[in-house]
Amino acid sequence: MPFARRALAALMLLLLAGAGPVAAPGSVQPAGWDAGVRLPEAPDTNPDPHVVEIAIEARVARVQIAAEQSVDAWTYNGGVPGPLIRVRVGDRLVVHFTNHLPAPTTIHWHGIRLPIEMDGVPGVSQPEVKPGESFTYDFTVPDAGLFWYHPHVASAEQVGFGLYGALLVEDPDDHVGVADQLVMVLSDMSIVPAGTLEPADAGGSIGTAFGREGSHVLLNGRERSTMTVRAGAPQRWRIVNTAKSRFFNLDLGGTIFRQIGTDGGLQEYAVDHDTLVLAPGERADVIVVPNGTPARPLTLRSVLFYRGFGTVEGRFPYDDLATIDFAEGPEYAGPAPPEVTRHIEPIDRTGATAVDLQFTLVQAPDQAPEYQISGPLFSAKEKLLRAKVGETQIWEVTNKSSWSHPLHLHGYFFQVLDEKGAPVRPMAWKDTVNIPYDSTLRLIVRFDDRPGSWMFHCHILDHAEGGLMGMVVVGNAPSADHVHH
Repeated sequence: MPFARRALAALMLLLLAGAGPVAAPGSVQPAGWDAGVRLPEAPDTNPDPHVVEIAIEARVARVQIAAEQSVDAWTYNGGVPGPLIRVRVGDRLVVHFTNHLPAPTTIHWHGIRLPIEMDGVPGVSQPEVKPGESFTYDFTVPDAGLFWYHPHVASAEQVGFGLYGALLVEDPDDHVGVADQLVMVLSDMSIVPAGTLEPADAGGSIGTAFGREGSHVLLNGRERSTMTVRAGAPQRWRIVNTAKSRFFNLDLGGTIFRQIGTDGGLQEYAVDHDTLVLAPGERADVIVVPNGTPARPLTLRSVLFYRGFGTVEGRFPYDDLATIDFAEGPEYAGPAPPEVTRHIEPIDRTGATAVDLQFTLVQAPDQAPEYQISGPLFSAKEKLLRAKVGETQIWEVTNKSSWSHPLHLHGYFFQVLDEKGAPVRPMAWKDTVNIPYDSTLRLIVRFDDRPGSWMFHCHILDHAEGGLMGMVVVGNAPSADHVHH
């Protein structure tokens, strides 16, 4: 039966273009409600129900991001974003990757706890994939949640040019009680008046210090997307911020975002938000219940978020992401979704190593500004920390710069701690967390039995390339001679 179900699902994906929209089992939405925002999925070519095998090709392709705006972007499989990869927790994922770009690249699997050989950092875990070459990524996905994939060569340039996609790991035992689900990839892209991509070094060193934001704000690769929904019917939105610098501060005209999960899947219990902030690299799992009438649609907006000096001054206060139209017919009157909870055990602090880190922006006379990491246990020359296999560390990270920095750790989840050292509630597994300007944040991480050189960096990718990155060398793994971004 598992093979039959997967084969039927693959057949339905192939028939979608000709057969019209197909509602999810248990859907309470009108047919085709999500046609304007639904992501294409990468087809699985492996008949084994526990193996998902796909092909991903990086290439330049013409993409349409608005009715009157197209651009030659850098794409996965010809689209921005790349195809949605859908697997189940515990599946083996095999990705045959081919590079047809005019530059070397890789794929990093953001948030996945995988072997170091699959982490996608050239010079550390694999060689660069040069133009015309291929590489096969092969690993098991151990955790449910929404993750994403992107390059780790010239990251600010390549992500900014369009190379990113979502990876959804589903758990059949998650009882959220909402059948209608959307995966939302938030991003932006900078296009000059001539209709071409803006150079990645626009603005020089000042652009790097600020972090460059794109001129076009996108949801699933389109400006101002649309969907037509049933009033009062709950939806589950799985959201990822793939922008290289932009924070998204989501507002749905007074509709509450009930957050049930974050980077590493479901969190301890749900929390309601009037607006929902996602730093670059972060994810959110939310339930929303839009209400309105055919004459009174809703607008999903991103309101300006102050992430530091010069990031909101003189700018339009919001960007419209999508219009939510309401279908004719009666309002949904079914049961409310159940309460969603998850037991998460706090990481044991016994014997944990204290690690102090400081992020600063310095500028020597006649030199460009440079971000730096310092700390007693951090080697500034080699840009690395060391950890034993099985060691627990508590990081206290102080941001002394004028901009916020979303810190991302490759390969491991961590828990955020409050100023007293207790877990922040609701407890959640994180791999990316924002450290506001002029503040300190604490986190606890246990380095398990996966030795290697694991990168950590600011996920404002211009900041990473400007110096805010380093390595945690776990176990006896040799450190890299240099780090590629």
